Amino acid sequence: MTIVPIDGKVVLEAVRTAVDRYGATRDELIPILNDVNREIGYLPGEALDEISRLLRVPKSHLFSVASFYRMLSTKPRGKHVIQFCESAPCHVAGGREVWMAVKEALKIDEDETTPDGNWTLVTTSCLGVCGVGPVMMIDDDIFGNVDAKQVQSILARYH
Repeated sequence: MTIVPIDGKVVLEAVRTAVDRYGATRDELIPILNDVNREIGYLPGEALDEISRLLRVPKSHLFSVASFYRMLSTKPRGKHVIQFCESAPCHVAGGREVWMAVKEALKIDEDETTPDGNWTLVTTSCLGVCGVGPVMMIDDDIFGNVDAKQVQSILARYH
């Protein structure tokens, strides 16, 4: 994967736009981090530095929050992010087979990005739609009742 350096001005603009939108308070930390993550694709150190400065929150706290929530990332991700639910209901409903099919189709493992930069695969403890498991989310799209045979056609929608 080729990582294109992010222009520092773009990072600062994304941070300032998010802080202006929500306010420079600790209560708005997650929405701010989420907006910056969506705008840039991840949370580079420069963004965390600026958020720390504007909100007067230690960078270590920001990093803890960013590494706790799976929708946030401190390293570049692929063009499309697959979040795969690994909860018990999804597992019982056939999640393991779907997980193996996704890994095989992309030729990557958990927390990896394809060499072409198109896909990043992460697991999550729950996507909140247990009644339709197995579930996976690609970008903002949720797919429920997925079986291993559907994986290729689902992925093909994003090429």
